[in-house]
Amino acid sequence: MKNGVTHKCFNWKMLLTIVFGIVVFCWWGLMKPHVLSYQEQYQLFIWTSDYFAERLTVAGGLADWLGEFVTQFYYIPWLGGCLLALLYMLFQRLLARYLSHDAYLLSFIPPVLLFWFMGDLNVLVSYPIAIIIVLLLVIIHIKGKWSSLLFELSVVPVAYWLIGPMVWLYVGLRLISDYKRNFWIPLWLCTVQLALWYTILEQWPLQSVMLSMGYYRNPTIQPLLWIIPLTVLCLVLLDKPYIINKVMKMPVQAVCVLLLGWLGYSHGYDADYEELVWQDYQIRNEKWDDIIKRAENRTVESAFWSNSVNLALAEKRQLADRMFDFYQSGTNALLMNSVRNSFSNLPTAEAFYRLGMINSAQRYMFDMQESINNVKKSGRFTKRIAECYIINGKYDLARKHLHLLKYSLFYSSWAKDAEQYLGQEEKINSHPVWGRLRQLRTKEEGLYSYQQMSPILGGLFLENKNNTMALDYFVGMLLLYGDAPKFQQVLPWVEKYGGYSQMPRGYQDALICAQRQGNVPGSPYAAFIRRMLAEVQKQENSNAYETAH
Repeated sequence: MKNGVTHKCFNWKMLLTIVFGIVVFCWWGLMKPHVLSYQEQYQLFIWTSDYFAERLTVAGGLADWLGEFVTQFYYIPWLGGCLLALLYMLFQRLLARYLSHDAYLLSFIPPVLLFWFMGDLNVLVSYPIAIIIVLLLVIIHIKGKWSSLLFELSVVPVAYWLIGPMVWLYVGLRLISDYKRNFWIPLWLCTVQLALWYTILEQWPLQSVMLSMGYYRNPTIQPLLWIIPLTVLCLVLLDKPYIINKVMKMPVQAVCVLLLGWLGYSHGYDADYEELVWQDYQIRNEKWDDIIKRAENRTVESAFWSNSVNLALAEKRQLADRMFDFYQSGTNALLMNSVRNSFSNLPTAEAFYRLGMINSAQRYMFDMQESINNVKKSGRFTKRIAECYIINGKYDLARKHLHLLKYSLFYSSWAKDAEQYLGQEEKINSHPVWGRLRQLRTKEEGLYSYQQMSPILGGLFLENKNNTMALDYFVGMLLLYGDAPKFQQVLPWVEKYGGYSQMPRGYQDALICAQRQGNVPGSPYAAFIRRMLAEVQKQENSNAYETAH
């Protein structure tokens, strides 16, 4: 711990910290609101003592609870950005207390690395919170002059249970301060972790128990989360004998920080996956024009991307005209088959809901909620499931989900308002969304295979011919499958019920392609069919090769 910092030094140091905080806020709160929305939708923070007690029944529970507390505010991105800025600033200021005056700029390196690590959307905010708690714990320990054996024996297991394996950083800092007296603490921590793993944490992978429990959404994957605490230890260790100061003067430190920041910005983020996250954020906020405009310049060749763009086109009644102006992933480009993860089916679930396939929307949302890797509930998913129950008239089940939402911060008012609709048939029927979907929903919906999607959509339209979105999806599905005869048969439906003043441009193109057997230069639909045929041929050749060998 280094003292003797002058008031003048404090001023320029604090100015750098504030500038750093502004950068953090602009990055997360203004440039990455979709990332914050993504994080928020995979948890539901409940303001009850039972919820707090439940979190403390697992190692790392306090850090996890505090992380969820912060993450709930991501519902309002600029507010989430402010809280993240405060966390980053606190991390940097606490670390600076362990470094000498001449090594102050190096205190920005671990927080800058945190930018890089949080580019992985499965890294939870409980990770930096646990680091901050450790740094505070060591400062309190030093100021309090607690050095009794009883204190050391008790603080390690208690700290582990509250913040998880990040307590290894505490052990490392204690060794740096006095390794001769504290040499036994790492052995004691290992004993505690192994004892807990063999008794009450046996359902967790040992590697998680030792290194990353609660800091990563998928407990079966072990990312290199130890790099940041190891960097902290290296900085403190090398600064203790002033080795750093002799090699890295202030300009060199500044270059290192800026270089790490640039590397994190340019290599720390999966651009394609984040594009899909951005699309989902626009779907959640019904920004259909923004999705279409962005898709004109940016393509991610995946079914998720195609589902999102096609949903936006359908909502703006442009699907029939412009569908094949954009990349289509194949027969799953409108509605994907069920995928067992918490993200892939989001645009499909939204499309089901808006088409009136309420049971399918509910099933997809439920499956995605159950697929959240760290077994959390989702406020967004719970809300949509409750809506589906209300539309279907299953009020007891809807009430259970609304009761849960009422104890949250940002879903509470909506849940209390929705509760007033339960059992009120006339009130639901007059609701601008639920009432319309009650009219559009299929009355015969049941289990079906994905290959039956086209006739399901056709039947949905025939049940209610005002469901023009179902008609657009039905015809679009026929075109994706290349079913030219059926497509030509349903064109009278388009003319009679589609509400178009003339045959949509996309359908005209597809009709000409069918008549000329695909020999239409410059045709978007002909290009799609050629690509699909080429992929089928490639797959057949691959299967033949595998069979021959």
